[in-house]
Amino acid sequence: MTSSFARRSVLAAGAAGLVGAAAGPAAAAQRGAAQRGSAALVIHNARVFTGLPGARPVEAVAVGRDGRILATGRGRELRRLAGRDTEILDARGATVMSGIHDGHVHPLGAGERSLRPSLEGAETTAEQLLAILTGFLKDTPGQEPDGWLVVSDWNPVGLLPQGTLPHHSLLDTLPTRRPIALLGGDGHNAWVNARALQIAGITAATPDPVGGKIVKGPDGKPSGVLKDDAQDLVTRHIPEPSEAELVAACSRVLAQAAASGVTTMMDAAVGRSQLTTYQALAKAGKLLQRIVPAIKIDTELAKDPAAALTYARGLQRAFRDVPGLRFGTSKVFLDGVIEYPAQTAALLEPYLDGSGHPTDNRGELYVSGQDYGRLTAAFNRADWQMHAHGLGDRAVRTALDGYAYARRTTGLRNARNTIAHLQLVDPADLGRFAALDVVACMQLQWAEQDTWTMDALLPYIGPERHRWMYPARSLERHGARLSGGSDWPVDPLQVWNQVRTAIDRTGAEGDGPLYRELEGLSRTSALRMHTHGTAWQLRMDHLTGTVRRGLAADLIVLDRDVTRCPVADISDTRVELTLVGGRVVHDARTSAGKAAAARLDRAATAPRPSAYAAVHGGRHSACGCGGDRP
Repeated sequence: MTSSFARRSVLAAGAAGLVGAAAGPAAAAQRGAAQRGSAALVIHNARVFTGLPGARPVEAVAVGRDGRILATGRGRELRRLAGRDTEILDARGATVMSGIHDGHVHPLGAGERSLRPSLEGAETTAEQLLAILTGFLKDTPGQEPDGWLVVSDWNPVGLLPQGTLPHHSLLDTLPTRRPIALLGGDGHNAWVNARALQIAGITAATPDPVGGKIVKGPDGKPSGVLKDDAQDLVTRHIPEPSEAELVAACSRVLAQAAASGVTTMMDAAVGRSQLTTYQALAKAGKLLQRIVPAIKIDTELAKDPAAALTYARGLQRAFRDVPGLRFGTSKVFLDGVIEYPAQTAALLEPYLDGSGHPTDNRGELYVSGQDYGRLTAAFNRADWQMHAHGLGDRAVRTALDGYAYARRTTGLRNARNTIAHLQLVDPADLGRFAALDVVACMQLQWAEQDTWTMDALLPYIGPERHRWMYPARSLERHGARLSGGSDWPVDPLQVWNQVRTAIDRTGAEGDGPLYRELEGLSRTSALRMHTHGTAWQLRMDHLTGTVRRGLAADLIVLDRDVTRCPVADISDTRVELTLVGGRVVHDARTSAGKAAAARLDRAATAPRPSAYAAVHGGRHSACGCGGDRP
């Protein structure tokens, strides 16, 4: 990416931005009236994807000195907006578009995970796993007997041969007295050794917490596997990283997100500790994106709408002055994950036993439809929207029932309540999304044939239900608004493979297409759901999400034309430049930009014997950050 007749490079503005902030008040005054109304940046010779239905072709964008889009049109039309110090950038026929808006992600969880050793979601035999963990122990000497070994991205279905179940007795054979916790990449499962169970006080008599399950063996004793909120029984004893360590790690992953083209993120499960980290990042000048923190309402609090609203508003008051944070969303986990062996996603009909026979297990519904409806009504009246983790078809229906109750009770329209994941949707519910103005936030990088969708799922729900996996096009045909999210770090952050998979339902790593002819989206729909669709979800479409005059210059310049290149080539897209409000937050030519891109490459190429490297054990995040999956 080179400028065809720029007088100086974009880097002259640096991370301080293109809006004149770098030069300070004196220099700004010197520019004077001659520059008034001129552009800070003009990008031309581009294929601009505006995201606007029926928009005429656009080949250039001008960014004003106020950080907003000054104009769009033809290059020769916009050159008249160039002043003496306007940056001119030749896109060389590549796409310029709105930045990616991630409607369901856990960036701080990604930062925290980066501080731990990782299993990368690998499938291993017991012997291979023990060898890897022994290596991790050797890498952290001097920790006996009380230093925790915490390992990220454990694959809950990754023990070989398939069907082998984890038990603390295997971890107990390691040459250590240290407590050990393997945290599932899906955020819904943890596997710990006997020492960790002892520290947590978990015995055969310990009851399951609300919203979680302590897996026990035939002898009634804990196996060492903890599901969903039961993980907290152990993780509350794990020492947290220092604030300095966490801020440094999170600043790196935010730069990684900027290098992917992400300009807005909804952090999908936030409490006071996460908001404190965002506050520290903002103070350090490291908060690069617009962040919508979804305040997590736990299972018990969800039963008390007044208390839940008081809690959310209290956090809003405490952190409302943090630049870059936009409050007004709350998050609730309605169920767990669907894949074997977790099977905690709430289903309308029972899971099968793998041989086609029904069991008595319909998964876990953590909040009733009545309670969720009352909670939604209270938050909607206060001008807050709800974001539900709904993976199984019963959880999806419960969320829709709750939203219908809230609408009847409040009479409010356009609340933009959301359901995330939507791995399985009953066809009878497809039309309810549009009827209730509910946003379908989907993580379509999972919509491919792989271990998770086939081996760990098809035998346990049968082909009739399996056909309704991630029904994106069916929802779109029924008028639903689609938005996109990554659920990072449940998966590595691979934005462009995510967009590609929404189209071909195969992606770069799939073993085959997952109902592509039935559920694959058009290229335009895939791009819009990850830009305007998510901006709509987050009630920011008046500010960002499309390329038109007056909106914030949240823009990305790509290395290719994603509107015309072969669909498979979209996966390899590189982001050359990312702007948030006209401010440069990623430039691929800088040393910082190259480092962020290198981190993306390492994450994308990390060893992943399983088709899904970051283990979505059902894939929905909780990701160790109070997050989702659940």
